Amino acid sequence: MDKGTETAPQKNQKNANTKVVKKLLLTVFAMFGFGFALVPLYDIFCDITGLNGKTNDVAAVYAADGIDTSRTIKVQFITRTAKGIPWEFEPVINEISVHPGEMKFVNFYVKNNSQRDIIGQAVPSVSPGIAAGYFQKIECFCFEQQPLKGGEDVEMGLQFYVDLDLPPEITTLTLSYTLYDITGKVDS
Repeated sequence: MDKGTETAPQKNQKNANTKVVKKLLLTVFAMFGFGFALVPLYDIFCDITGLNGKTNDVAAVYAADGIDTSRTIKVQFITRTAKGIPWEFEPVINEISVHPGEMKFVNFYVKNNSQRDIIGQAVPSVSPGIAAGYFQKIECFCFEQQPLKGGEDVEMGLQFYVDLDLPPEITTLTLSYTLYDITGKVDS
């Protein structure tokens, strides 16, 4: 049989294989596109539901509606640095007691242990996740990029309050910050 001639069943099989390959490629591209779309969809989902403890990146407006002195909320502070950033990063105090509606101010210590200038950015998270919508930051170092020269150290401030509408079963909040090196991602 001549190699250049194909029988009808062979042509049908070849066409079927071509269709399957095209469908698989289309599926791969669709999955890739869906993966990119998941990031903003996840952020929207977290904003709506308050899950994952994501906090707003915008400063809250403090409304002096009073202070609920009948309740005390323990707010814990946890810090960590992302892999590769040679900074010390820690809260000046590990926890504070606050009444809902009461304004508090705390500091965080940071030191660039390298000899090069680095720009850091802190990303906050609140646990339990449902409480994220009730933790209101008025001023926060996480709103801004933090440039530090090699060997430089500073204290960075956080001013916050816990909303009066915090569900009564929540008595402890944990605010966690992760500090990232964004030096290469900042436009000069």
